[in-house]
Amino acid sequence: MNIKEFSTIGIEDIALVGGKNASLGEMYNQLTSKGVRVPNGFATTSMAFWRFLDENKIRQALENLMAQLDRTKFSNLDLIGKKARGLILEGTISNELYKDIASAYEKLSGDSPRAVAVRSSATAEDLPDASFAGQHESFLNVKGEKKVVEAVKRCFASLYTDRAIKYREDQGFNHHDIALSVGVQLMVRSDVGCSGVGFTIEPESGFENAMLLSGVWGLGENIVQGVINPDEFYVFKPSLRQGKYPIIQKKMGDKKLTMTYATTIDPATTVNRHTSYDKRSQFVLTDTEIIALAKWSLLIEEHYNKPMDIEWAKDGQTEELFILQARPETVHHTKDKNIHISYQLLATGKLLTQGNAVGSMIKTGTTVLLKSPRNTGLLDKDTIIVTDTITPDWDPLLKQVGGIITNKGGRTSHAAIVARELGVPAIVGCGNATTAISNNSHITLTCAQGKTGYIYEGKLPYKETEIDFSKIKLPKTEAKLILADPELAFPLSFYPNNGVGLLRMEFIITHMVKIHPMALVRFEELKKGATKKNIETITKGYLDKSEYFIDSLAQGIGTIAAAFYPKEVIVRLSDFKTNEYANLLGGKEFEPQEENPMLGFRGASRYYSSMYKEGFALECAAIKKVRETMGLNNLKVMVPFCRTLEEGKKVIALMEDNGLKRGHLGLEIYTMVEIPSNVILAEEFAAIFDGFSIGSNDLTQLTLGIDRDSDLLAHLFDEDNPAVKKMIAMAIAAARKTGTKIGLCGQAPSDFPEFAAFLVQEGIDSISFNPDALIQGIENMNKAEKSQMVADLMDKTPLTR
Repeated sequence: MNIKEFSTIGIEDIALVGGKNASLGEMYNQLTSKGVRVPNGFATTSMAFWRFLDENKIRQALENLMAQLDRTKFSNLDLIGKKARGLILEGTISNELYKDIASAYEKLSGDSPRAVAVRSSATAEDLPDASFAGQHESFLNVKGEKKVVEAVKRCFASLYTDRAIKYREDQGFNHHDIALSVGVQLMVRSDVGCSGVGFTIEPESGFENAMLLSGVWGLGENIVQGVINPDEFYVFKPSLRQGKYPIIQKKMGDKKLTMTYATTIDPATTVNRHTSYDKRSQFVLTDTEIIALAKWSLLIEEHYNKPMDIEWAKDGQTEELFILQARPETVHHTKDKNIHISYQLLATGKLLTQGNAVGSMIKTGTTVLLKSPRNTGLLDKDTIIVTDTITPDWDPLLKQVGGIITNKGGRTSHAAIVARELGVPAIVGCGNATTAISNNSHITLTCAQGKTGYIYEGKLPYKETEIDFSKIKLPKTEAKLILADPELAFPLSFYPNNGVGLLRMEFIITHMVKIHPMALVRFEELKKGATKKNIETITKGYLDKSEYFIDSLAQGIGTIAAAFYPKEVIVRLSDFKTNEYANLLGGKEFEPQEENPMLGFRGASRYYSSMYKEGFALECAAIKKVRETMGLNNLKVMVPFCRTLEEGKKVIALMEDNGLKRGHLGLEIYTMVEIPSNVILAEEFAAIFDGFSIGSNDLTQLTLGIDRDSDLLAHLFDEDNPAVKKMIAMAIAAARKTGTKIGLCGQAPSDFPEFAAFLVQEGIDSISFNPDALIQGIENMNKAEKSQMVADLMDKTPLTR
């Protein structure tokens, strides 16, 4: 049997047609009825491959070549691979196999020859712990039976590419046990459309409730090679299943180049052209298309019952979407999610450049700048290679080095995929790495700060800590996180926690939105100049510039709410001071100058003021989008710096006017307890709000009369001061009396075990910690609860004589 049509192939046929073709046949037969669109095709079988080797009498010659391979240093890998490929390319396709391929191609094409994609599929390919990504060759836009047959032979030869030989050696596969099947599939004209890849789990952290889709204009090879930065779309699976709007993040890539077919005699030749400005500034997929692809990806994942790595394409002629390939995700499925290694940089140096972080490690080493994977000299685990881009030809090198830095590439590029699989830290898409970093220099590569990776000059000190989460018992008092950066949300969700007690909106506005909300509401009133032009550039594509603020803020908040769903996430409404608001783009035109912004126009008083009321409406709209449109009703809202009862009532009423009605869809509205008036009138505030969160920094400042930013008075600023603790105890007592939930956000419970014991003894409901203090904080809380239990038992034990 030389040929099998996709309609006759299932996942059980891996030994016959390889992992890639078996998966295509499985999806074609099992998922097309559910709406998943897979281009039809056929595959040559492993039997056809073995017969080809035997008819050309080269099977033994290939075995002899592999026996000569230097398995220590792989010094002759290039020579062995070239000879092996030559043996196959010099062989002849038999008349029988030629006729079978031609007949299947004619049946697939119909009335006239059609363009097809010819792809390799090894019989040990796409296993759960071995992806074989990019190891073998593919040929696109092949037309005519002679060219199809020639492409099949070239695919046979690609079983012995240098990278495929090295990969099999690394994985422990016997070369002579593996055959090469070739899939011939109707061509999707993504060259005039778009294409991309997807992971049904978040690829950096392994967070299973989010998937990442990425795409570029034209052929997807630009993503694989990491030549350009693609658009990225994060989709939240629970919202997708509930029929809610599931897109929690959209990031526009530069998409500088578009790979298309060259208008030459050979239609399979490709060329990279500069993408037009208009296309660079628009997403490759509409929301409807993103959601359709996400639904298909979810169906594929559920069918295979494992996380999947998917390739997709959109035909620019028919506007139809297709799934081209699906293989098991090979990085996170085998990891023990209870074992976590945290990295902490202990010093900073001169920042050389930054890019997309792959993994979460920190690595110091010596740089080697390379233009190609050849003639590299000696490499070892202290080597960090710096290059323009990484293609599959680099794979034999990557297992030898300690780190990878590239100018080009996104999170789904070949460099990123292989780095994750090998456990090598990488920073891709820096743009200027090969000019910003010198050869043979000492550097520190850190991927420990979220999705952005940083490269510093010199070998900086860092700390590596292994934590077994399964051994950490959560206390009865809830332990929550203080978060600000959405990039850290997915990895931090694996930590032991009861949710997020404080989501600080200010970080999202500063780093993701960047623009003062009033400068968007009243854009036309802005003075002409660089600021207005900059805002115009950032918000390109938004006819209503206010929608930019809503979308950007909703994506940041939504990512954190999704990461911890269904646990409680409490977002604090914006609490910038006037000088901080003024630093936002356009902010200086809308902010007053104050002598003491810390005690000035901040918090609740801003929201109902005519100076900011329209800006506050945008904050409410973003929160409403997260809760109602995205379906993340685990999000709760907190009002900061609410000075009076009347102010609290005004803000609650204004929020309702802006679509955030207390109690609707379970919406709870908290307030910060950070002003003495909040403590003194706690029972009255409890009638207005659903919960309290003690802001110990501001409460200490206002109780002791100390500006917490003052260096001169820093020695007097003390959360453990008896007056401050008395204020906290009074607030907790009032909350217990009124049945109001109360927590505390601050550093003291992790730094001082006695402070944690004090809070537990007073009966606080939750304590929120910064991520680096969470584990120590939990330990302090457990000790405090144990001591409290012993004390309670002693109180109840009768005295004996």
